[in-house]
Amino acid sequence: MVTVQPGAVFWRRRAAALAALALLVLIPLLVLLTAGGGEDDAASGDRASAASEKESERKAEAERPQLPRGGRSIFPESRVVAFYGAPQDDELGVLGIGSPDRAAKKLATVTKRYSRKSRPAVPAMELIAVVAAAHPGEGDRYNLRQSDAVIRRYLKAARKAKALLLLDIQPGHADFLAEAMRLEKWLKEPDVGLALDPEWATPGAVPGTQIGSVDAKTVNAVSAWLDRIVQRDDLPQKLFVVHQFTDDMISNRERLKQRDGLEITLNVDGFGDRPNKLAKYREFTSHAVRFHDGFKLFYKEDTNLMTPGAVLDLRPPPDFVVYE
Repeated sequence: MVTVQPGAVFWRRRAAALAALALLVLIPLLVLLTAGGGEDDAASGDRASAASEKESERKAEAERPQLPRGGRSIFPESRVVAFYGAPQDDELGVLGIGSPDRAAKKLATVTKRYSRKSRPAVPAMELIAVVAAAHPGEGDRYNLRQSDAVIRRYLKAARKAKALLLLDIQPGHADFLAEAMRLEKWLKEPDVGLALDPEWATPGAVPGTQIGSVDAKTVNAVSAWLDRIVQRDDLPQKLFVVHQFTDDMISNRERLKQRDGLEITLNVDGFGDRPNKLAKYREFTSHAVRFHDGFKLFYKEDTNLMTPGAVLDLRPPPDFVVYE
């Protein structure tokens, strides 16, 4: 028989107690570590799920129809610089001089002069899709309609230049809404907007013999119809321009309505010298009912044509600048 010394018994019992104590401490620690790891895994999973959801949203947004240079709204991110005209006659505006591709190249040069780091400028082609005429023509409309081939040619050139296409209506004796509805297949495109030219709305006279006008009710009817297209087809915001150069060219102007899907712009039209153009701009941009501001320049008719720098010095600076 082996005799165990009391000291050895003590140390053996001490070692066993310490081992048991270590086990008691280790078990909760392992539980805590396991639980903690689960929380970390759950948090990591939540972050991964959130990142995946954001990526899915980003992809879904990118798959929605976009503007030519990306995005789904025009203002205030960008300033639009446009050429106006039609191919039937050089006198209708600079856009009709030469081929659409040639006009697009000149437009790109002018547009760059309006670009700033804080607000880049994007080009637009304002094609007169319905041209007022001095003769009754078909249906006594006193207008001429551009063929699909012409509109398609300008749209192709605009897309090549990553520009907007703006279809302008000079109705003559026709109705603005009826003429706009005829252009629906083009206006369903994400990069095609609409402009109304009330100067040429003269149902009681031959276009060119008197200055025309439009009522806010008519403008609202057209804008409501166009906004429905935007909402229905999930299109980016459309540029919607109404030209004016006399105070009564848009009657009941205070009744004009904003539309979520449209960048409604009231363009200060009319040629002349700088003092008169500046006075007209100040007058029209001081109205209580505010929309986006536009300013028109005429290569041939303006006296001492304003430079891009002078145009940007206007207060407020225009969102839309168009050259005829």
